[in-house]
Amino acid sequence: MIPIDFSGKVALVSGVGDNMSFAWYIGKALQQAGAKVVLACHPRVMGIVEGLLASKQPDDTEARKLPDGSEFAPVKLFPCDASYDTMDDVPQEVRTNRRYAKFPEYSIKGTVDAVAAEFGGIDILIHSVAFSSEIKKPLIETSRKAYHDAMGISAYSLVSMVRAAAPHMANRPGGASVVGLTYVAGERVVPHYGGGMGTCKAALQMDAKQLSWFVGDKNVRVNLISAGPYASRAARAINPDFDKLIQHAAEHSPLRRPIGPEEVANATLYLCSPLASAVTGQILYVDCGYNVMGT
Repeated sequence: MIPIDFSGKVALVSGVGDNMSFAWYIGKALQQAGAKVVLACHPRVMGIVEGLLASKQPDDTEARKLPDGSEFAPVKLFPCDASYDTMDDVPQEVRTNRRYAKFPEYSIKGTVDAVAAEFGGIDILIHSVAFSSEIKKPLIETSRKAYHDAMGISAYSLVSMVRAAAPHMANRPGGASVVGLTYVAGERVVPHYGGGMGTCKAALQMDAKQLSWFVGDKNVRVNLISAGPYASRAARAINPDFDKLIQHAAEHSPLRRPIGPEEVANATLYLCSPLASAVTGQILYVDCGYNVMGT
């Protein structure tokens, strides 16, 4: 067996909003492999994530459990709103909003710099950020503003995060790794995936390939995982019939089953590890093979 050991590595995981998301499972897997896991959460969900990490409820306790019996315990949580590259971009009405006002810093650059300053650099960066205010509307009914906002948060934020993190990830021992999450809707028509999000995923995929060139000379690798449909809370909010999509994918995938979030987390470990030292600019499909099928 070839072990994956991230002891001494610093992993910044963005986009955790609950204990069912891919980002949550990725964070758990990174900690299990020995990494110091730092979470960057939207300011509006910081309290929710803090509560999930401290809750004594059996379901929440179980959600924190790692295979070795220990619990998921990030070393620190930072607020981060992927809408803003720096605090200069934050409008006054947001600054004074009660959910934001208690945080002096929540921009991408400010958060990344703070993590690097406190922990001495960044070895692993996980981008698990996507949002559209009109996600329930089909593309043809999506407004220009919602489309632009979705693109900025869901796609451009990867560019912003990599730009901010690159100086802190450059020439780390063994190299550094960026992994983002995408979906097959970036390549094929998925009608229910509205609000411009399919286009956002297409942009994210091209941006990741380009970014792999721009940071490759710093020994930083950039890859994406295209995960199959999974019934996270966010997915169920998009479509109350999401289970039907999962069932369809399971029935039409070569493996004839749905994916589990642990499988996405395990694939992330591979991409961040020395086992993938020559892998960059790639999309790794973790979807039981659904992407190869015609239906």
